[in-house]
Amino acid sequence: MAKVKYYYDAETLSYRKIEVKKSVLYRKTIFGFMAVLLIAFFGFIGFSQFLMSPNERAQKHELDNLMLQYQVLNKRMEESSNVLGQLQERDNNIYRTYFEANPIPEEQRKAGFGGVNRYKHLEGFDNSTMIKELTKNVDVLSKQLVVQSKSLDEIVQLAKEKEKMLASIPAIQPVKKEDLTRMASGFGMRMHPILKYPKMHNGMDFTAPTGTPIYASGNGKVIHAKRSSTFGKVVYIDHGYGYTTIYAHMSKIKARKGQKVKRGDLIGYVGNTGRSVSAHLHYEIHKDNRPLNPIYYYYGDLTPEEFLAMQKAAEEEGQSYD
Repeated sequence: MAKVKYYYDAETLSYRKIEVKKSVLYRKTIFGFMAVLLIAFFGFIGFSQFLMSPNERAQKHELDNLMLQYQVLNKRMEESSNVLGQLQERDNNIYRTYFEANPIPEEQRKAGFGGVNRYKHLEGFDNSTMIKELTKNVDVLSKQLVVQSKSLDEIVQLAKEKEKMLASIPAIQPVKKEDLTRMASGFGMRMHPILKYPKMHNGMDFTAPTGTPIYASGNGKVIHAKRSSTFGKVVYIDHGYGYTTIYAHMSKIKARKGQKVKRGDLIGYVGNTGRSVSAHLHYEIHKDNRPLNPIYYYYGDLTPEEFLAMQKAAEEEGQSYD
């Protein structure tokens, strides 16, 4: 039986019964019922945990551990993807640019997998969405790694080819600086010493005593080692990449046709053979059958000061030696 409550009425000097409104009573009843339900719910959870069998506890522990491992794996996948992204950026903007190779398009690097549903076999599990997403991320990362691996293989080949090209392009004087008397005539129109009229001089003349060693200015293959009426004893070297060098007026040829030579190899000696008026080496560089000024191909052994001095001497108009 509910306890009856009273209050003292000062006007009537008597106690009156407290009347409880029905709405308030209903509210208290509902709140009380909800409180009982919540207590029962949380009590049941705690009790059910307490009542779990050892096998159920082991399964729950394994599931919690799998979720933790999933989060760790997802984090590592994200870190690996970021590292790969940085490598892809360097690949396109540094490596491939340096070796004059076209960058790999973004759509080719990050292309997905089309066609049939590749992950249909992963459906129907409690965590199918999570499993499918992780598998898809692994597949995409694997494909990007394959694309990047092929790109790096290509870069290695380009580097090897670049190294070979740099070793082949003429880069040193064919006569050592200490052996030179002087650089007698440069590239351009010069008075021919025998014909006595201005004629295009397609190379540079280096005066040196007869018998001074002459060296190959780059790696290549000897395609001619012969005597001609104009150049006297002369050697032609094919360096590849469109480059050919000519060494004329030798006193003696040391190289032979078909021989492979490296930059700095001895190929002959300075002389005065052919159409020449004094002991010297006439040296030419051709690119795609077009004569070039050799002065721009001595970067392998000239200081900036020596280059400027040689350039000044080469620009002086005068008479060539051949």
